[in-house]
Amino acid sequence: MTPTPSLTLLERRRAATQEELEAIAWWHVLNPECKRRVKEDVLVGQVHSGELVCRTGRSPTYWFGLLEGLLKMSNDNVNGQSITFSGVAPGGWFGEGTLLKREPYRYNIQALRTSMVAALPIDTFHEVLDHSIGFNRFIMNQLNERLGQFVAARETERLNSPNMRVARSLAALFNPVLFPAVEEVLRITQQELAYLVGLSRQRVNEALTVLESYGAIRVAYGGLIVSDLQLLRTGTFERQ
Repeated sequence: MTPTPSLTLLERRRAATQEELEAIAWWHVLNPECKRRVKEDVLVGQVHSGELVCRTGRSPTYWFGLLEGLLKMSNDNVNGQSITFSGVAPGGWFGEGTLLKREPYRYNIQALRTSMVAALPIDTFHEVLDHSIGFNRFIMNQLNERLGQFVAARETERLNSPNMRVARSLAALFNPVLFPAVEEVLRITQQELAYLVGLSRQRVNEALTVLESYGAIRVAYGGLIVSDLQLLRTGTFERQ
């Protein structure tokens, strides 16, 4: 049953199913006791398009993961303009740095389409961190990979080529460590990609045509197929 839109995310939450737990990458590194605790505490809820999962200035209460859909991480600058830091694709978990420091969020996480989000309470997060070496390694790899992602995003910001900006943004969404549930076809519309890159839908469409001409991607029904991930990460993509 589709939840009533007027209900808040917290009011729409429910316990995770075993199938949903099995789809979480870090579930498989937990010891039996940690699995028992996580299974008792992790919640799942549907987020509607445009709805915020996290809000700048709010204190963290959960560690969030995306089971289905598409999210964006952004903030507003001093002029009130929205700055997008990154997209969040299926399988991605986010906010662990904020939880570790127990500081307010410095960004917003917003749904670009109806999405399914999992949430682990902050106290459970810290308890599992204290009792699972495997989980510690997962978080360490997550933080290391995210650092590389934001360094690359900073470099992408300075690019004057819209084609390269679209290419680098797509490459980031196919990161197998941060977004392990992304399949061969990334379900994303040109408008959603435009929101992530900060370009018009028309300019994104032009860039995708160029990327496809280079053999980096293939435009498929309902999404995109990456043919050459390394090319997306390093190519210059001048018009041919």
